[in-house]
Amino acid sequence: MRLGGLLCGGCLCCVVVLTAVQASGQEKAAMTPPMGWNSWNHFADKVTDADVRAAADMMVSTGMKDAGYVYVNLDDTWEGERDAQGVLHTNKKFPYMKGMIDYVHSKGLKFGIYSSPGAKTCGGYAGSLDHEAQDAKMYADWGVDFLKYDLCSYEDVMLKAQAEHPEDAGIKKRMMVAAYKKMGDALKATGRPIVYSLCQYGVDQPWVWGPSVGASMWRTTDDIDDSYGRMIAIGFSQVGLSKFAGPGHWNDPDMLEIGNGKMTDAQYQTHMTLWVMLAAPLLAGNDLSKMTDADKRLLLNKEAIAVDQDALGKQGDRLYVSGDLEVWTKSLSGGRVAVAMFNRSWSTRDVSVDLAEIGFKSGAKIRDVWKEKDLGEKKGMVVDTLPKWSATLLIVSK
Repeated sequence: MRLGGLLCGGCLCCVVVLTAVQASGQEKAAMTPPMGWNSWNHFADKVTDADVRAAADMMVSTGMKDAGYVYVNLDDTWEGERDAQGVLHTNKKFPYMKGMIDYVHSKGLKFGIYSSPGAKTCGGYAGSLDHEAQDAKMYADWGVDFLKYDLCSYEDVMLKAQAEHPEDAGIKKRMMVAAYKKMGDALKATGRPIVYSLCQYGVDQPWVWGPSVGASMWRTTDDIDDSYGRMIAIGFSQVGLSKFAGPGHWNDPDMLEIGNGKMTDAQYQTHMTLWVMLAAPLLAGNDLSKMTDADKRLLLNKEAIAVDQDALGKQGDRLYVSGDLEVWTKSLSGGRVAVAMFNRSWSTRDVSVDLAEIGFKSGAKIRDVWKEKDLGEKKGMVVDTLPKWSATLLIVSK
């Protein structure tokens, strides 16, 4: 989000993913895109301890946990003041952070938190500038599993440096990379697996340098909001980024808006379809206590989630675009291919895909994910009639 004309990510930013698995050693984090819930999209700066605990309860009772959503991520506005030793304390909304985190863990879930490389967060609360190692150790001691690290006020530091050194065209990028690496190193030094997610709005192509700072996911765009226009602008802008995604490193087009009420069911279906094709982190941002059956149909669909979480770790990409019609494909394990067809027009339209073009010259079996229906064996062109602003998701197999 933007506050006062400055880039803010509030909570719509990223969550730092350094989720490692401990076995004989520390293995790579986030081998599949992280799934969970984040407080910002619905609660924003009003979030409280009680809200986070209630979200953890609902993650279990609604079936979200069983579907794979395991992170309960607290976004901005939890921070209080630093004491004389530099220790950051929580504010009155969060009287006992460790107890709340222990509660989340008691549900079999993981906990995520939020900070910034700047002196202030997007909401104007204390950031981690010059306290990176101290904060990382505190997160580890609390039992934090996920960090979303939001550029926010550090951009002012970068802009000041650029103004002082106009001859140095690369100074802003070097400073940003160094700031994110500093926290990445601090997290690693704690010895605790913490998912490290960069939230910096796609500035200076984080998909290129993100892995070098210890991150497992990075925002590729500015903030999403609960509107069809904004959602598709972000989602379809991911074309061409698939080569930068894979096990342990994911492009993040921002959180899910499903269930927040400002899009139609068909538009939310487009949202979920596009995000799973993008192998995006799936971080719900709705009030879990008010989910409708339509919300659950999308968020809890096991076949759609399986497309996102497929072990092959491939991000989908555009096959073709024709006006307001698009077809995207995503390679899946077992020689299967996910096909998403989108109708972005204002009227009902036929959208098609040539099976031969995606590697099935002799035909294939077709499964419609949203209809939860086998369509039988097909050969040649597969055509679907889609209402305006809607999408279909198919699984194609030999």
